[in-house]
Amino acid sequence: MQLRDALADYKRHAEHPTRFPGERRTTSGLFSGLGGRLVHIERDGSLRDFGYPLSGRWGIERSRFGIRPVDDDAGVVWFDDGAAQSYVGDGGLVVTEHETCYGDVTQYDLTIDDAHVTRFETSANVELVSFVHFQPDGRDTLVGQLLHGDAVEAYHADEHDFLAANPSFTHVEGRVPERFGELLSDANVELPRPLSDDRYEEGQLSGAVVTTVPFEGGEATVGTLLTDETETSRDEALERVRTLVTLGRESLAARSAEQVDGTVPDHDEAVAMRDDVRVLSLLSGSLGLRIAGPDFDPYYAYSGGYGYTWFRDDAEISTFLFESDEKLGLGLSEWHERSARAYCRTQRDDGSWPHRVWPFDGSLAPGWANARLESGDDADYQADQTGSVIAFLASYYGECDDPSLRADIESTLERALDSLDETLGDDGLPVDCQNAWENMTGRFSHTTATFLDAYAALALSDLDGELTDRAAARARDVYDAIDSLWSDERECYALRLADGELDDRYDSAALALVAAHRTYDTLHGVDDERLDRLVSHVESVFDGLWHDPSESDVKGLVRFEGDDWRMREQDTEKIWTVSTAWGANAAVELATLLAAHDDDRSAAFADEGRSLLELVLPDGPLSTDDGYLAEQFFDDGTPDSATPLGWPHALRLATLATLTDEGML
Repeated sequence: MQLRDALADYKRHAEHPTRFPGERRTTSGLFSGLGGRLVHIERDGSLRDFGYPLSGRWGIERSRFGIRPVDDDAGVVWFDDGAAQSYVGDGGLVVTEHETCYGDVTQYDLTIDDAHVTRFETSANVELVSFVHFQPDGRDTLVGQLLHGDAVEAYHADEHDFLAANPSFTHVEGRVPERFGELLSDANVELPRPLSDDRYEEGQLSGAVVTTVPFEGGEATVGTLLTDETETSRDEALERVRTLVTLGRESLAARSAEQVDGTVPDHDEAVAMRDDVRVLSLLSGSLGLRIAGPDFDPYYAYSGGYGYTWFRDDAEISTFLFESDEKLGLGLSEWHERSARAYCRTQRDDGSWPHRVWPFDGSLAPGWANARLESGDDADYQADQTGSVIAFLASYYGECDDPSLRADIESTLERALDSLDETLGDDGLPVDCQNAWENMTGRFSHTTATFLDAYAALALSDLDGELTDRAAARARDVYDAIDSLWSDERECYALRLADGELDDRYDSAALALVAAHRTYDTLHGVDDERLDRLVSHVESVFDGLWHDPSESDVKGLVRFEGDDWRMREQDTEKIWTVSTAWGANAAVELATLLAAHDDDRSAAFADEGRSLLELVLPDGPLSTDDGYLAEQFFDDGTPDSATPLGWPHALRLATLATLTDEGML
C-alpha cells in the first residue's frame, strides 16, 4: 500500500464508526494464490497483491475494471458495485458476477504461481477497460514503463511486472498518480486520472496503465506477471504472460484443481474443512512458513502489521494441521515436512526463535519482542513461541521418515529445550515475558500452558531417553506450579502474575491450559482436583468473556477482560474469532479429557464446544459472507482486522477433527 492510496482511504473513512482510515481492507472479497503470489479480488472485481511477505514481490497496488459500448461515445461503466462471488471447486479460481446497464459480465480470476489471469465473458457489445497500477520493488515513484506492442512492462530495479491481454490491446496509455495538490485536497480523486497534457514523459514514468481490450466471441482476458530480472529474462516473461492470457475457462478450472493439496473426506462439515485448508494454503509461502493474515495496515497506523510469520501462530497451526491430518487422513505430509524444515532453519543459536520473520526466506522481520537479539532481559521476549515450536516438532518427529530431517529435528529440540529451561523460573512458572496478545508482560497462564504442552510432548516423543526424561521432570514442575495461578475468588486461572500479584482477569488465551493438560494426562495423568479446577476455569472464562450484543447477530467470546484494542467508537470489548474458536476447541478437548477419566461432565462440554463451533462455521455469524474468519467483529456485525486469519481457521479444523475422531458430532 502506497502513501497515496492510504491518504485517499483516510479521506474517505476518517469519520467512519467502524473503519480505520488509511487501511487496505480484505474483510470482503476473495483471495487467489495457492502457490506464492497472493491476489485479493474485491467484490467489484478489482485486484490487489498482498503476497510480498510470501514471494518478495509487490505487484498490483490498485486496479479497476469496467466496460463501455463499442458503437457510441458513452463513458465507462466501472464495476464499482458489489457483486456475487464464489470459488470454483476447492482451488483458487474465483468467479465474480457483475450486473451493468449494458449487460451481465462474468469475471474469472486465478493466480498461477507468480502470474494472475483475469478472464471476462459477456454477450454485450462492449469493450473492456482496465486500470492497473503496479508497485515494482514496493515503489510508487522512480518507476518506468516499456511498451512491447501487445504487453506493458512496469519496472523499478529488480522487480519487473508485465501486463498483457487477449485479444490484444486496442489502446494503451500510462497514467501518473495523484499530484500533491490532489493529495492535500479534501476531495477524493477518481482513478484513473485524466491524461496530463503538459508533460509528455509522465505517462511512462509511473506504474499505472490504462488499456482497452475488445471482446472476441464474448471473451476478453487480462494477465499480469511478476518477475525478478535476475531470474527471468524479458523475453521469457513476455512469452509466458502472452501464453497465460490465452487460457480458456476450462483450462483455468483445470489449473485451479491442480493447485489443491490434500483431500478432505466426505463429512457433514466438509465445506468448512475445505475452506480451512484453502485459507491456510493461501497464507503459506514456499518454505512452509505462513503469514498471520493479509497485511491490511502496512504503515503500522493501528497495529504492528500482520504479514509476517509469528512462530507461536505458525507452530500452533502446524500442530493443529498435523493432528487433524492424523485423525482425518488429509494427506498433508508435505506441509508438515516443510514446516519442520523451516523451524530447524530459523532457530537461533541460543535455541529460541525470533519474534517475527519474513516467510519468503526466513530472515528477521520487524518486531518488538527481540530481547534475545538485543541486550535487554526476557520481558521483551515471547517464550510461548519457543514452546509452541517444541510441541509441534516433538509430535512430528515420530512420523518423520527422512533420516536427515530427523537428525535436524533432534538437534533443534536439544537446543530448544535448553532455551525453554532458561526461561523457566525456579518456581516452575515461565519468567516475566510478553504474552500471546503482545500487549503485556508478566507470568501468564497461556505461556505456562505452552511450556506444559512442550515439555509433555517432548517427554512423550521417541527421542533420546535423557532428553525425554529431562522434559518429563520439567513437565511435572510446571504442572505443580500451575496451582499458583489459581484464583479462588473468580474460580479460574489468572491472566498472569505481575509483580507477585494475581491479575485474575478472564483471558481466552488461558483456555490453552486444557489442551496442554490433555497432553500431560498421557504422560503422568491429571489428578481429580486439577480436573475440577479445569472445569471451573473453562466455565468461568466462558461466562466472563461471553458477549451477545443486541444490535446484530454476532456473538461469541471477547479476547480478554478489559480489552480496548481497535474499538473505534465502540465502548465494549470486541468479539474475536480466535477466542471463540479457542473456546470451542477447549470445550471439546476438556470433554475428551473428562471422558478418558470416566467423568460424566464430558457430554456437557461436548455440547458447549459444538455450540461455540457453530458460531465460526461458514453459516455462523462470525464467518464473513465470503466464508472467511476475520480476526474481530464489531457489535454491529462489521468484520475487522486481518481477514482471513489463519489461526481460527486452524482451530476450527482441529476442533472438527477431534469431534469426528471422538464420535461427538
